[in-house]
Amino acid sequence: MTSTDLENTLHAARDHLLAARTDAGHWEGHLSSSALSTATAAWALHVVERDRGPGPFSALIQPGLDWLTRHQNHDGGWGDTVLSASNLSTSLLAWSALAASDGRDAHRRAVGRAEAYLARVAGGLTPEHLADAVVAAYGRDRTFSAPILMMAAQAGRLGPGREAWRHVRALPFELAALPPSWWKRLRLPVVSYALPALVAVGQARFRQAPPRCPLCRLVRRAAVGPTLRRLETLQPAGGGFLEATPLTSFVAMALAAAGQAHGDVAGRCIDFLARSVRDDGSWPIDTNLATWVTTLAVGALESRSSRMRKHAETSGVPQDACGAIRTSPAASAAGSNGALSADDRRRIADWLLDQQHRGVHPYTQADPGGWAWTDLSGGVPDADDTAGAVLALARLAPDDDRAAVPSEAGTETRRAASGRIAAAAAEGVRWLLGLQNRDGGIPTFCRGWGNLPFDRSSPDLTAHAVAAWSAWRDRLPAPLADRARRATERALAYLARVQRSDGAWLPLWFGSEHVADQANPTYGTARVVAALADLSVLAPSGGAVVRSLSRAQSRGNHRASRVQATCAAWQVRRPAARPSEVAAMAERGVRWLLAAQDASGGWGGDAGAPPSVEETALATEALAAWGASCRAAGICEQVRLSSRGREPAGTFERQRAPTAIERTRDLTVAARETADEAREAARRGAAYLVGRTRGGTAFEPAPIGFYFASLWYFERLYPVIFTVSALGRVRALLAVPQA
Repeated sequence: MTSTDLENTLHAARDHLLAARTDAGHWEGHLSSSALSTATAAWALHVVERDRGPGPFSALIQPGLDWLTRHQNHDGGWGDTVLSASNLSTSLLAWSALAASDGRDAHRRAVGRAEAYLARVAGGLTPEHLADAVVAAYGRDRTFSAPILMMAAQAGRLGPGREAWRHVRALPFELAALPPSWWKRLRLPVVSYALPALVAVGQARFRQAPPRCPLCRLVRRAAVGPTLRRLETLQPAGGGFLEATPLTSFVAMALAAAGQAHGDVAGRCIDFLARSVRDDGSWPIDTNLATWVTTLAVGALESRSSRMRKHAETSGVPQDACGAIRTSPAASAAGSNGALSADDRRRIADWLLDQQHRGVHPYTQADPGGWAWTDLSGGVPDADDTAGAVLALARLAPDDDRAAVPSEAGTETRRAASGRIAAAAAEGVRWLLGLQNRDGGIPTFCRGWGNLPFDRSSPDLTAHAVAAWSAWRDRLPAPLADRARRATERALAYLARVQRSDGAWLPLWFGSEHVADQANPTYGTARVVAALADLSVLAPSGGAVVRSLSRAQSRGNHRASRVQATCAAWQVRRPAARPSEVAAMAERGVRWLLAAQDASGGWGGDAGAPPSVEETALATEALAAWGASCRAAGICEQVRLSSRGREPAGTFERQRAPTAIERTRDLTVAARETADEAREAARRGAAYLVGRTRGGTAFEPAPIGFYFASLWYFERLYPVIFTVSALGRVRALLAVPQA
């Protein structure tokens, strides 16, 4: 790969990303169509229409089943996406949905092939075989097993009548009538986001197969009305729970089985499904990830904050040396000068500010201040999207918005125009701080929901929160800044505890189909390493860098330009933790990434897994970030040493605290060696991306799993965004001469 190849690919990929914006200036993306979503939506429409009588939505059912038959895999099963391997759950749902067929030959053939597949993977087609296989796949978490088996029972795939429903585990829906503050203490058998399924599926099971215990029947009968009202309060204005087709479909079909097909909740569910169907008859897993992909795109295009931009512009350092991307013709036409224009940044920032939740969320009882993954009403504030939005605002803020946030008492001042972004970011920081679990980690939606794996702390979410806190820490009011410092210490201690012995971290939200347990240590490790590298734990504090630069420039030091080029591109702030420990932890993660790199230069979900654009880009970006952080530390240390002999003894030491380099000499040598390896591995990763994307013109997405890889999807913008971000990092790293 030549420098020209890198430049051209980066420009082409960035142009592709800029062209994907909506008319409003942000990104919406495009989620893959889903066999799981299409099967559940078609069946929900069928059972509700069956109870209500023929209606305007009947015409959506058969096209959905046609789509399923066209996208059945060769082995007779279905995967969640058109690129996914077959799995038991989606295949069982698609087979069940085909019970709504109007008798077409293609549907009958698909049923026969599906039965052969299910018999192979479940050990047989008896209700016992199917139910046991589904329960075994999900364990004690009934978030998916109960709705899947409910749909199979409705479709007659688990036998006739009440006996079929005995295979559906009962859910304690009556607990939803209790105050929301009690929910996390009740050890519910479903995860926090699945409360609508708890109510609807629980009521369906109760109506179809009531418990034999008279007292249980009495309690649950009394809870039907209150929990239905609770369900109505959880339903967003658009009708779609979490904007997710599967969850909304499960609720609709369950309400039909519970005798509530004519109710308002079921009606709004059906309206949502009718609005979200695609022209080819399919449904996506979720409506869109607009907020998430917008914050990712901002991170890729605006790798430096406004403070970094201003420093580069006023210091005379060439833009290229500080990590900016030279403007291509298409980017110039789009109004971008190296990244996004000032007007683009303003429009995106305004849009992001509008997406911040300003009240207590009725679903999770989340406090104001967070962001969801979408701009639609079904979104729920969560850790990953809030951290992403806080980081994006740091990159989008104009210089006059980067002043310290006024005290919390001055509400009107905080809402003043000059401080809108800073105030919103402070609210986001506060929201994330309130989410931190006792173990120091960050969960997805709700603090303290530790009963099931989904609701526990996760390394990828925790690292993202640490990065968000760091981005604004020196611009927060003192009490909030102190909270962020303490929270960072606890979060870093959590990351150290959960790091595997081989150096990897396992994420929550992204899995790999090609890994035995469907985990994705590449994603988790890359995300944590990138966050730790951006803390610049090997570098001195920001003030020390500025003082080093001033002295070097005043003496005409020949290293000053290189110090500027490297250090100005990184907003160095020493973390409130022992730098040596954090650096050692990050280096172990780097070592794991180095060992997991494929001979082609790419990365898959784990060592030995086939490489993808997404995973290669994430690993490449992390290694480039590590290399740049070590480079900044090394160059600044050399300036410090060269300047020290010309000053009165002790002057430099009084101006700043010792760096990690000074505290741990042995670690510094190891870190520098690792940085050289990381630089070469990042270069090879960039070369892989140049070839795999055909010079930034072709981006083939790969299925990626979320919720412990139990669901799969792909997003068309992921490979584009991650490639832009990775190549930008590598270009900045390779452009700076070796120290």
